[in-house]
Amino acid sequence: MAEYRDNRNDDDFGNTQYFKVEKEEESAAKKVLSVVYEALMTKGYDPVNQIVGYIMSGDPTYITNYMGARSLIMKVERDELVEEILKSYIKNNRW
Repeated sequence: MAEYRDNRNDDDFGNTQYFKVEKEEESAAKKVLSVVYEALMTKGYDPVNQIVGYIMSGDPTYITNYMGARSLIMKVERDELVEEILKSYIKNNRW
């Protein structure tokens, strides 16, 4: 979470302002995707195809019940899953 502190008074511009970005905790979507990916791999499914199928259709049967993966993924909005995947892609490809 970012914190902004304004140290100036209305007529005092001599102080320095600062902006501090704190390290973000792992998002819920990232944790869920990790569990779902592992469950799908363990059961012999192609995780990418299954997760894409779920995101595109909203049909939870694309995700196995193993390790509670289906109920976990349904707790996260699909757009949050897409956002997490895109963030990871951008970070790993240094855009």
